[in-house]
Amino acid sequence: MISIKQSEKSFERAKKTIPGGVNSPVRAFQAVGGIPRFIASALGCRLVDVDGNEYIDYVGSWGPMILGHAHPSVVSRLQAVASMGTSYGAPTEAEIYLAEKIAELVPSVEKVRLVNSGTEATMTALRLARAATSRPLVIKFDGCYHGHSDSFLIQAGSGIATLGLPNSPGVPPEVTEQTISLPFNRIEAVRAAFDRYEEQIAAVIFEPVTGNMGVVVPPREYLSQLVEIAEENGALVVFDEVMTGFRLALGGAQEFYSLHPQLTCLGKVVGGGLPIGAVGGREEIMDLIAPIGPVYQAGTLSGNPLAVAAGLETLRILEEEAPYSLLAKRTEALCEGLRVAADEAGVEVQVQSCGSMFTVFFNSEPVIDFESARKSDTKRFSVFFQKMLEKGVYLAPSQFEACFVSLAHDEATIAETIEKARLVLREC
Repeated sequence: MISIKQSEKSFERAKKTIPGGVNSPVRAFQAVGGIPRFIASALGCRLVDVDGNEYIDYVGSWGPMILGHAHPSVVSRLQAVASMGTSYGAPTEAEIYLAEKIAELVPSVEKVRLVNSGTEATMTALRLARAATSRPLVIKFDGCYHGHSDSFLIQAGSGIATLGLPNSPGVPPEVTEQTISLPFNRIEAVRAAFDRYEEQIAAVIFEPVTGNMGVVVPPREYLSQLVEIAEENGALVVFDEVMTGFRLALGGAQEFYSLHPQLTCLGKVVGGGLPIGAVGGREEIMDLIAPIGPVYQAGTLSGNPLAVAAGLETLRILEEEAPYSLLAKRTEALCEGLRVAADEAGVEVQVQSCGSMFTVFFNSEPVIDFESARKSDTKRFSVFFQKMLEKGVYLAPSQFEACFVSLAHDEATIAETIEKARLVLREC
């Protein structure tokens, strides 16, 4: 049994001044039990906690660390930029370069507004969609999490599902009445909603590959029909690519599936691990944003020099190295190894993946939507999580989250993870 005495002390101290002891709910380990590890440092694919324990990291700061932690080129660039000042509250040329690079790489994007988080990006996208269509309603899907703004906290996945909260107190009913939440992967539900709310729906927002109920990969036909139905009815299509952007491909899921939304929300990889978000889309829609349009959006730290620098350097490396087939190969090797290990142990699991994202569902049937995800054995997942943690493997502390493989996860690390899982699954 590894020692976590300092993490225990830090957690108790944190709870005195931070609600629940953490600054984002899933970090509290409530769904899996035990004490959250307080991290002291990270390098490559490894974390070190305040007690000196080392872990193979498959959380990767919840997705951004596609190159691995503390990549030398990103760190060097950050040091150079930080020496010239960390925030100006005024435009920089680097913001232009990042916006140009996003527009170059993401197929549907012509103009970009940089913001500070994925939540800001999705919130801004909906404001734009309502302004562009003069319609009030928005369709989202059960189990898809689009940040914590009021209108999205209905049947959300991720932390909401982890904590067993179907919605959130403090959100007025009149706000959530503007949001229609439908079952994911059910095209007939989308058609029915448009029939019922004819000419009232401003936008359909969704994760093209979900990560916030765990990894669910819909058929391309479903996504293409979803886009067609929305466009036929005059609603905008909004891809939430905060998780999939620059991770599934340089152009994100829309390149992966050859689909073109009107608006795209980005985060995580686009900032190389620093806080940033972006919303981009067609020029005529984006030009509705102030200062040239009537839709107000602002942020003191938007386009922060450090976040922009980390994002530019990360995208430069991804563009030069084109690592996506390698990442997918390593991820599939890991997933197949986990499937074999579970089968040997007589444990029913569904290991679902797309590109370098994966989730181990303790479920007897494939997970295709939030309803089937919630049939997973969360108690068994908790046992698996804790025993893997004891063996030095840090997975997402929730059954309803994606895990991530980075370029720092080499073949030896993948093999080490599979061997540890083989031992653990025999005890689950």
